[in-house]
Amino acid sequence: MLAGAFSSALWTLFGSLIVLAGVFVYLTLIRQINARRATASEEPGVAPGKTFGLPEAFLATGLVLFLSMNVTASLRHGPVRLTSHDLIANLLFTLFIVFFVAAFLKLRGIDIDSLGGFSRTSLKRALSTAVVLLLAATPLILLAEALTQNAFGSGSGKQEIIDLFNGSQTIQQRVMIIVLAVVVAPISEEFIFRFFLYGVVRRYFGIGIGLVFNSLLFAAAHSHLPSAAPLFVLGGCFTLAYEWSGSILVSMAMHSLFNSIQLIFLAFPELVQQ
Repeated sequence: MLAGAFSSALWTLFGSLIVLAGVFVYLTLIRQINARRATASEEPGVAPGKTFGLPEAFLATGLVLFLSMNVTASLRHGPVRLTSHDLIANLLFTLFIVFFVAAFLKLRGIDIDSLGGFSRTSLKRALSTAVVLLLAATPLILLAEALTQNAFGSGSGKQEIIDLFNGSQTIQQRVMIIVLAVVVAPISEEFIFRFFLYGVVRRYFGIGIGLVFNSLLFAAAHSHLPSAAPLFVLGGCFTLAYEWSGSILVSMAMHSLFNSIQLIFLAFPELVQQ
């Protein structure tokens, strides 16, 4: 009994140290972001390129209202069982939004590559940075998960796409779900939430309000209430990674890695002790 208590205390201490390490990493990012902003404001710099303006603010407002209506409708009607046709329809509609926003910005003369930092880092460096920052974010996400479980008596559970993956009968269907979760969703969601919506809110209200608002919207848009707290933390980590690195590729890589791990852990629970 004494050995069991000692082992439990060690695991608690170990978990606490890991959480503190994750907090330290992201607090360091925040300090570096603030220091960089202070230095930039003191030094006379080159005139910045064209950035988001009122037309983008109106478009972002419309997009937020649309997402809010979808979330409200989803909560009112409760969870639905997804089908392959739903995934395809969602994929096409998400891509339509991405291309519409991109075309709108191009017509406005905004350099998407420069503003999103696509060329600021290589794919290899973005991936390596994403691995480190996701490792630091994981204990924070797990802590939010544990607090949710203690408060409501259940964890975040499986989202509908995982149930669809487990119930899929063909290789083609599973491949489609994997591509959607690991490739399409990270690219499209980071472009919409971090690059565009966060960029607009940050432009008018600052980094702090932009981060909190974007994380709340990101969590709500997934329409899975038990996962709201972990998704809020996850969205905040993605936003800080984007703000710190200056490249949306980093948050895209983090998102893709996170979805890959979640898909493996939730679709194949026998591989991991829950």
